[in-house]
Amino acid sequence: MADNDRALVALVRAAEDLARDRGGLSLELRGGPVPGEAWERRADQHVGFVRPIAADDEAELLAIPRKHRAELRKALANPALAIDIGRSRQHLRDHYRVYATSVRNLGTPVFPARLFRAVLERFGEDADILIVRDGDRPVSAVLTLYHCGRVMPYWGGGLTDARRLRSNELMYYRLMSHGRARGMTMFDFGRSKVGSGQAAWKKSFGFAPHPLVYHEWAPDGARRDVNPHSEKYQRRIALWKRLPLPVANLLGPLIARGLG
Repeated sequence: MADNDRALVALVRAAEDLARDRGGLSLELRGGPVPGEAWERRADQHVGFVRPIAADDEAELLAIPRKHRAELRKALANPALAIDIGRSRQHLRDHYRVYATSVRNLGTPVFPARLFRAVLERFGEDADILIVRDGDRPVSAVLTLYHCGRVMPYWGGGLTDARRLRSNELMYYRLMSHGRARGMTMFDFGRSKVGSGQAAWKKSFGFAPHPLVYHEWAPDGARRDVNPHSEKYQRRIALWKRLPLPVANLLGPLIARGLG
């Protein structure tokens, strides 16, 4: 939001004042120059994954390393798997069912369903939902944003059967093709934690990781522990995975608002 140093300083100071007024919240700035001396630089926790979209489907397939390409070919050869792209209420319901199940299985609180409805309403044609169906049953789904030539799959996931069906591989491959048809030129796979299984999966799909530099600040210097690899969070994650889905969907939105 800042295009010069003076604007940057003003925005940072306003953010710090707001954090203090809200009860001593911590702040995180993702990217950009160092905001000030009190800010701690972090460059070893997250990596991003972005690469150009290939010229056609065959070139896209060949851009995927051989081992993962073989898994994708199995999904492509499965006549029961079908792609459904849209913005209807049914797409929203199916996406939320798949996404909520996926994040519960990962031990993460889900966002409220109204968030995804609001995104489609506010972003208009710059957002849609892609669903992979096994027959009539949705097994993988992703809500994607399109901006400045970039395809950005933002909220996606799959059911337990997604691994057996390779439907997540099919989902992102078809999303690349869909993005190309929309005139997009880059596929932005988002960020992942260094050393995570998610980062390894994206790398196996042909994306090279690049370090992301963040800056963190807290009014008293004590920063929140939101590292999911910490012992405290591992216990909470294990407990969350055991919750019935209706309970996780009820409690999740109340907790998710406090997570960065």
